[in-house]
Amino acid sequence: MKLGKGHALWAAAVMACICAWPAQAQVSSDIDALIKQAEAIKTSQPAKFYDVLERLEKRVEEATPEQRLKLRLLRAHGFLMKGKSEPAIRELRQIQQETKDPEMLFWTGSLLVNTYALTRKFEQGLTTLNEILPLATKVEKKDVRHRGLLVAGLLYNQVGEYALGQQYARQVLADTPEGRNQCAAGNLVAEAALGLKQAPSEEMIFRTIKFCEEQKEPILGGLTRTYLARKWVDDGKIDQAIELLERYLPTVTATGYPLVISEYHAMLASMYLKLGDMRTAQTHADEAVKRGMGMTSLPLVVAYKSLYEIANKQGHAEVALLRYQQYAEADKAYLNDVKTRQLAYQIVRQQILQKTQQISMLDQENQVLQLQRQVDQQAAQNTRLIVILLIVLVASIGYWAFKIKRVQLSLKKMAETDALTGICNRHHFTIRAERALAECARNGEQAALIMFDLDHFKNINDRFGHGTGDWALKEVSEASKGFCRRIDVIGRLGGEEFAILMYGCDLRAAARVAEDCRVRLAQIDTRDTGHVFAITGSFGVTSSMQSGYSLAKLLSHADKQLYRAKHQGRNRVCVYEPAHEHARDAGSNVLELPSREGRAEHHIGA
Repeated sequence: MKLGKGHALWAAAVMACICAWPAQAQVSSDIDALIKQAEAIKTSQPAKFYDVLERLEKRVEEATPEQRLKLRLLRAHGFLMKGKSEPAIRELRQIQQETKDPEMLFWTGSLLVNTYALTRKFEQGLTTLNEILPLATKVEKKDVRHRGLLVAGLLYNQVGEYALGQQYARQVLADTPEGRNQCAAGNLVAEAALGLKQAPSEEMIFRTIKFCEEQKEPILGGLTRTYLARKWVDDGKIDQAIELLERYLPTVTATGYPLVISEYHAMLASMYLKLGDMRTAQTHADEAVKRGMGMTSLPLVVAYKSLYEIANKQGHAEVALLRYQQYAEADKAYLNDVKTRQLAYQIVRQQILQKTQQISMLDQENQVLQLQRQVDQQAAQNTRLIVILLIVLVASIGYWAFKIKRVQLSLKKMAETDALTGICNRHHFTIRAERALAECARNGEQAALIMFDLDHFKNINDRFGHGTGDWALKEVSEASKGFCRRIDVIGRLGGEEFAILMYGCDLRAAARVAEDCRVRLAQIDTRDTGHVFAITGSFGVTSSMQSGYSLAKLLSHADKQLYRAKHQGRNRVCVYEPAHEHARDAGSNVLELPSREGRAEHHIGA
């Protein structure tokens, strides 16, 4: 069996609880006592934790600067427990900006990395991790240092860089960790070993399970047992692996964590199927699907595959076909998720390489300058004037080269950018979009095109002036950019018409983005202009699955849907589906996303 990266997401949730500020010494202050109490119960008694946090908030004026800092960390943790990741990120970022203490920077950075992992913002997480890791040697408190290194191991395991994940986890194990850190480090080492297709040591796995049990960490302990079961399956000890998972299935079920429970059932289904016990295999596979429904995970893929094989062996052709379709969809979603994480790592890695190259170039330039200085010092007096003249000449050349380069860059930007909105102009949009489509075609990826046009824009110009119209175009551009990823291309095609090419995006996802963008445009507050008016847009959407990889055809089909949206009342999204072209002309069986007020009548064509 392959190692599921979904494990790492649940491990991240557990790590977010583990990465708490180290327990403080007993103090006499009431506020310190409340802080210590909150730290002790924040993962085990959430309701009581919020009660203590509220009491601390009321006494914030009495607190010392150090106590206020700890209170803010507790506040950020409270946001995370309620699923409010953005306020937690803002709080932690603000703490980082206000402190210069390496230990506090390292610890808050570790929490930020963990939060980004939980919210699947892997690129931000990796960037933050690269910022804080150099501080590890300056952290005196071993517990804080260990937790930061464990976060590094966790994130690298998540993005498939198991060698790095194992390296950081082993650093912690080699430094005699205590408590939960030992459990988490052992779990990461075992997970990384399986990811690297290496057989983890049974002794190490048993030792890790024991540590997890002693620290009452059933989730990490449960995950570690799956690694042992995989090893036994690879060694041909299927019965022994089944006995292990069946024995601890009730314990894992009691945790209530769907992915871990789904993993146990999926593994058991696969094992029983190998033994020919299709009835028991189907029971476990059904339970794995039930627990894993709505998630993108390997256990769901394994469960659907088992159900497909069972139906196929039983000769139920229709059921087998259905199960195979479900298996294929789950496998595709899982692989896309894996690609997203790997892409985030490659992007950050490339950024680091570029910075390293820049530093290397600066070092080389410094070396050249030092050599030049030595030559200058050793030159005879009769050549000093010549040297000075040469230096002036070189400086002049460099200055004019710099000026010319700046002019070139300025001209390039002017040629590629729409002067009003700052996004791609039509020409540059066409070039970038065609490149992206060619890459999608080569890689077998889908691409989608969204075109939209502002409704009644001429009336805005006529009633309030072109200055107000320009303001509206810039606001629409800013709002639209918020829905684009770094790999997407957005451009102003002319007038009030815009387009977004979405890389690796299917039709339905693009339709949802278009609808969200439509709603956001309608929410733009125009009072800053001194006028009150509505900004709405009509959207047309198509994808390469329907229109192919020709930009011209994509634009043509999206444009048709845009004008269909105009004709049907504006302020709506219409989607191109050639299979129902006649039905669309008749006004039935269409995929269009009208305004939210009319959503009750929305109908999605099959």
